[in-house]
Amino acid sequence: MPFGRAKKESAPLAEPALHEYAVKALGRRMRTESELRRQMQAKVEPGETGAAKIASVIARLKEYGYLDDTSFAETYTRLRQENEKLGQRRVRQVLSQKGVSTGIVNEVVDARYSQVDEEALARQHLERKRIRKPENEKETARVMRRLVSAGFSTGVIYKILRQWEVPDEALAALDNLEESPEAE
Repeated sequence: MPFGRAKKESAPLAEPALHEYAVKALGRRMRTESELRRQMQAKVEPGETGAAKIASVIARLKEYGYLDDTSFAETYTRLRQENEKLGQRRVRQVLSQKGVSTGIVNEVVDARYSQVDEEALARQHLERKRIRKPENEKETARVMRRLVSAGFSTGVIYKILRQWEVPDEALAALDNLEESPEAE
């Protein structure tokens, strides 16, 4: 017998119980339609019957205004920009992974980041993460990777590094770092 709790098989939920399950899931955390659909999939029987229950529950949730990918994307984008100081590339990537359609992602992120100075946002991100001016090539590469993973463009990253008066040799080493496959 394996360690841990034995997982018991639960009976597939009827539509009213599935609706209640979905409402509770949305009460705990905002979700995209795709995320909720994936989560409910485990609670229904496979095949047409389960898909019909899920479609019915999702239609009701949308009708009540409980499930809306556009408002999810707007809220997610606003919070990531204001609180975590992330760049728009990272926000686009995560929203796509969460199953939000490309059209909604482009519309929401473009609207939210249109008035934002990317360089200032990148500096706020560095300050929030307490990242200071790099002293050597290794630290410069670390700062570069950190800003790339936060979703900022390489143009803005190089501009910040140049303003920090990072030597040109360290910046040239970064160019080589980007091209090598074993960069991390």
